[in-house]
Amino acid sequence: MSAAQQLAVQTDSRNRRYFHTLLENFYRFVIPPGMRVLQVGNRHRYLLDAVQPAYGVRALDISELKQETFDYIILSHTTMDVDDVQSTLQSIKPLCTPSTRIVIDTYNYLWEPILNGASKLKIASSQRSRHWLSQYDLVNLLNLSGFNVVTSGKDMLLPVYIPGISWFFNNILGPAPLINKLCLSSWIIARAEQAEVTQLPTVSVIVPCRNERGNIEAAITRTPRMGAHTEFIFVEGHSKDGTLDEIKRVAQAYADRDITYFVQSGKGKGNAVREAFARAKGDVLMILDADLTMPPEELPKFYEALISGKGEFINGSRLVYGMEDQAMRFLNLLANHGFSLIFTWLLNQRVKDTLCGTKVLYKNDYERIVAARHFFGDFDPYGDFDLLFGAAKQNLKIVDMPVHYKARTYGTSQISRFHGGVLLSRMCLIGWRKFKWRQG
Repeated sequence: MSAAQQLAVQTDSRNRRYFHTLLENFYRFVIPPGMRVLQVGNRHRYLLDAVQPAYGVRALDISELKQETFDYIILSHTTMDVDDVQSTLQSIKPLCTPSTRIVIDTYNYLWEPILNGASKLKIASSQRSRHWLSQYDLVNLLNLSGFNVVTSGKDMLLPVYIPGISWFFNNILGPAPLINKLCLSSWIIARAEQAEVTQLPTVSVIVPCRNERGNIEAAITRTPRMGAHTEFIFVEGHSKDGTLDEIKRVAQAYADRDITYFVQSGKGKGNAVREAFARAKGDVLMILDADLTMPPEELPKFYEALISGKGEFINGSRLVYGMEDQAMRFLNLLANHGFSLIFTWLLNQRVKDTLCGTKVLYKNDYERIVAARHFFGDFDPYGDFDLLFGAAKQNLKIVDMPVHYKARTYGTSQISRFHGGVLLSRMCLIGWRKFKWRQG
């Protein structure tokens, strides 16, 4: 073998190791350790070990598997190899629960001529793939097979190793809008369509309140009963206007509504929500801000969206319908629209309004967020981003719920525009580092 041939072999080997490392990093980010994981197909067999499953199975023929279910199913380049993608997808559906996630990665079809050319020049391994499907085609096949896409994206702008340069291309340029469409690796995370709920869940409505005395009774009288049972948990935030006394009075006056209350141990809405969620008994957790600018009458919309399976994290959006005068200042509105675009890009899911206080999810999904909270740490005084980031990290399907945003009828806003803007900017930086660089 000539020196040139040896160099080519060494370069190809080094690049393959670099590609494998990038792919491993992606799967470790997506799949937590200790899960039940199935890998379908014969490519990238090392991925199953890389995600450290509590129970792992690798299968070439799905029909040989016994009837069991998995938390995650890996299809790494599998859709490029099988003869019938739709039949393969349909065959894995019996192995799924409502929380199972299907993780698919393929080559971006734009790279087909580049990789084929590199293979002919002997500077890359030969590519033997039956299909080079676009992301649109894969999404369509998933829909036809009874799956819904949770999130999708692209990685690896420069899949070869060049010290320093590869890091810059893959971590700085690669995630950028438009440029991202040129990346080599295309991925999709999907879930099976949700079956109809046969038993109504119970609901816990969390009401953080500080200096909201005039809104406490209305929070009870205006909130419809939902599910098999609805409980209210008021979290009092060291008010100075007699809010706690009013909560006690309302709890006694409406004894049939299952009202509990406590004074939070710390400060801020984030602390209040966490402590209340820990005490909640309901299957479904809801946050209702005590200023009632999001009308309590609209909470059943969130409930229906959740139990129907349209989403797993229902996020209120104040930026769809027209608002009452003085409900939101123009500069706040402008900033919220701008940050909506940024967070949609960061999370790879559509999020129109990051700071609407009303968020709804199942308690068992919240417990998964709590278990993985160490990835982000204690970084959010409001709690909105702790939940949004956590939901995205757990690959929950985020759905925006348009609400009618009303002006306050009692009290004053306790959030300053300047502080809110600084917080949003800080959250953008954290999101970029955590989701685009995938640094834990």
